[in-house]
Amino acid sequence: MQAQIWDGDSRMDWEELRLVQVLARHGSLSAAARSLGTTQPTLSRRLDAFETKCGHKLFERHSNGLMPTVACQSILSILEQMEASALAVERRFAAQEEGLQGTVTVTTLDWLGDYVIAPILAKFAADHPGITINLINDSRRFNLSRRDADIAFRFGGFDQKDIVEWKVAEVRYGLFASRDYIGRFGKPATGDSTAHSIVELAEAPVRVSLSTWLKEILPDARVILRTNSIRSQLSAVEAGVAVATLPFFLAADRLGLLAVDTGNSPPTLPLVIGVHSDMRRIPRIRKLIDFAVSEFVGLRSRLSPARP
Repeated sequence: MQAQIWDGDSRMDWEELRLVQVLARHGSLSAAARSLGTTQPTLSRRLDAFETKCGHKLFERHSNGLMPTVACQSILSILEQMEASALAVERRFAAQEEGLQGTVTVTTLDWLGDYVIAPILAKFAADHPGITINLINDSRRFNLSRRDADIAFRFGGFDQKDIVEWKVAEVRYGLFASRDYIGRFGKPATGDSTAHSIVELAEAPVRVSLSTWLKEILPDARVILRTNSIRSQLSAVEAGVAVATLPFFLAADRLGLLAVDTGNSPPTLPLVIGVHSDMRRIPRIRKLIDFAVSEFVGLRSRLSPARP
């Protein structure tokens, strides 16, 4: 969209102003370049040219990033409104699309995408040759309003406006250790935990409950590794050097791993599908959501098995 902003000696379009917004949002040329799929030198040249064009310095460049000037700060709220309006127009046009063809971008994270979501999407795509699905496994919370993705599978809920949610499952976690670990250090249990080592999941809002539960059970255990990946936790547990809080779906059938009954109720996390309200009726998106919801009916007992 090349909307002209003013007439005069210089003319600005939305892409020039969007550059300012993206730079302010990311705080550095390198991060902004990655988000726009370009290079840092290219963005630097574009910024220099735009500052010359508009006659104002918009950013102070420091070793740790970019600092918006007063002139820049004075227009940022307007740019946010412009972006919201432009995105609303894009979503309205997209909502008019008909038929089961086109691309759907799905975002989820880590093990969930690899072992649960990917098979569902592959089955759907196999039956709908006109639809291409892009799956992004990333811990970042993609913005559905900005169309960073069309559909998101997340633990917990959504804090963005105009998101329609479906809770599809509860995912149960538990304390897991290898047989070798238990043979050397004993069974982890409530009480003296100084002999034990744990792998901890890097904290995020929906993951705090997992770390809190583990610390309540083994308050004096040594944290030998922190990671943002469930798969990394699983590998460390399989190596026999630590215990960790892992999803039953991923760990219960692993040869040599045991679920340790601690006597405490294991944590569960709600799994939710989200889509922007403007996009939910696009046929290919609606069809995929309906298919995923139906697939999770058969997965619920594996994602949240009953306690023995």
